[in-house]
Amino acid sequence: MARSALLPKTAPFGADEIASLDHVLAPATATQRAWLSGFLAGLDAGAEMPVAVPAAPPRAAEPLLILYASESGNSETLANDAAKLARKNGFKPRVVDFADLDLATLPGAKNLIVVAGTWGEGEPPGRAANAYRDLMGEAAPRLEGVRFGVLALGDTAYAEFCAIGKAIDARLEALGATRAVDRADLDLDFAKPASAWIASTIRSLAPAEEPAAVGNVVAVDFGRTGDAAEPSREPVVAEVVDHIDLNSSRSDKETIHLALAFEDGAPAYEPGDSLELYPENDPALVEHILQASGLAGDDALRRTLLVERDISTLSPAAIERFVAATGHADARKLLDEGGARAWIEGRHLIDLLETYPAGLSADGLADITRPLPPRAYSIASSRKEVGDEAHLLIAAVRYDSHGRTRTGVASAHVADRIRNGAKLKVRLKPNRHFRLPADPATDIIMVGPGTGIAPFRAFTQERRATGATGRSWLFFGDRHFTHDFLYQLEWQEALEDGSLTRLDVAFSRDQPEKIYVQDRLFEQKRDVVDWLEGGAALYVCGDAKAMAKDVRAALVSAYADVKALAPDAAEDAVRRLERDKRYLQDVY
Repeated sequence: MARSALLPKTAPFGADEIASLDHVLAPATATQRAWLSGFLAGLDAGAEMPVAVPAAPPRAAEPLLILYASESGNSETLANDAAKLARKNGFKPRVVDFADLDLATLPGAKNLIVVAGTWGEGEPPGRAANAYRDLMGEAAPRLEGVRFGVLALGDTAYAEFCAIGKAIDARLEALGATRAVDRADLDLDFAKPASAWIASTIRSLAPAEEPAAVGNVVAVDFGRTGDAAEPSREPVVAEVVDHIDLNSSRSDKETIHLALAFEDGAPAYEPGDSLELYPENDPALVEHILQASGLAGDDALRRTLLVERDISTLSPAAIERFVAATGHADARKLLDEGGARAWIEGRHLIDLLETYPAGLSADGLADITRPLPPRAYSIASSRKEVGDEAHLLIAAVRYDSHGRTRTGVASAHVADRIRNGAKLKVRLKPNRHFRLPADPATDIIMVGPGTGIAPFRAFTQERRATGATGRSWLFFGDRHFTHDFLYQLEWQEALEDGSLTRLDVAFSRDQPEKIYVQDRLFEQKRDVVDWLEGGAALYVCGDAKAMAKDVRAALVSAYADVKALAPDAAEDAVRRLERDKRYLQDVY
């Protein structure tokens, strides 16, 4: 078969020249063509032919350490995004979880980027707590010669907005490091400003260009073929095929088992991952807000508030935007006198609009709010057992505050306005830090009160499907045995078929004294410590403010009692479990 010509007949060469060039170029490899392209570009840039000189040794890629402290995964994602961009700009990046940081290596980090989230009321993410404490301690090393930038993530709904990023930024400077760029403090709508900050920081940290030895030669990286493809971060639409309240009709709680089906197959999730659910606001609340702002006739704004804007969260920043839009004197006074933080406690946007009535434009009302974020829920199923479905466990949040009934945005959307056949937009949120042991013979201990039991249902299904031989022990707690024992029949079946070895329960309201999962764990301290000393992994899922801290404290006390250790030694024993990735938390 005749080979088609590479150069078109319209090329600015004679017919014989086109034939000659085609004869050389057509069989050339991609590397050869790229080299020739660079060579010709160099010729055009200079008046003379380049003089042959010995090839200069390639300059080593500039090292860059990227540290992240993450609870929800956002900081980790941004750290990896920074690494990709840095690699394209001549750096050799290394991404390190704060949980894995060896503080002694920091002085050798010529360039440093820190992406740090703040958890709860100004606390470091759980995995980062130990390294953060060491960094803030007296034994932290000096960091002269290190250039750094800090990207802080937070939530303006909390008093200590971006507290951990701010503290790390100040500490690095105090230890002698040089701030290469100003810190950025970002709220929940961080994506665009974070991307811009990362790009600017990498430019600032880049070394000065060295003069080229000869002319302007185009540099071509023949070794790198591009970054490997990653799973899509785009949301998908799922259909609700099961919507079941797992609490009895006499319970004062409402916990929804939600089964989702996917037309094109479930996302490639693993036990321990979460799904982010994109909720809609309460239509009745939207109407109240439109009435209070004098914009009830604006249908476009109504739709915007329903699906795009966070109309519940109230923060000092939102009050500042309200004052800027309206000039309301009393609201300005609240800010000036420092009372905004205390006033917003337990209040929402509707309280602001009704307490300080003022005319607002549609744009002004939308600008007061921030984008409505998705809510993440631990996946309560294994694909090996449920196929192309994903199950979630969602507790409806309802409470009264300042004379008004309040509800959780996503949980009330699911509990009150979603039924079988409804469509929901969701997105996979992987969590590689909360995975089952690679060795199926490893024993596991699971502590999950309330909806914290969700990932452990997935763990149990997975280990049943794979025939894991390791023992498994579940600590579950809720209010009442009769009304709130979530998935009770499934746990009994798991005990019968051996996919669950032991089950300890704590129902706090079934006796005069309240009993919680941490109490049960301490009661079984000898066996718990024996399992852990034998190589078991311990998992905790649920409330971060109290439960997770109490479980950890109970485990430290268990080690102190069983092993006859001093408090510091018992703490070190638990910290070793954390460092060895055998004490894992997924808390919220």
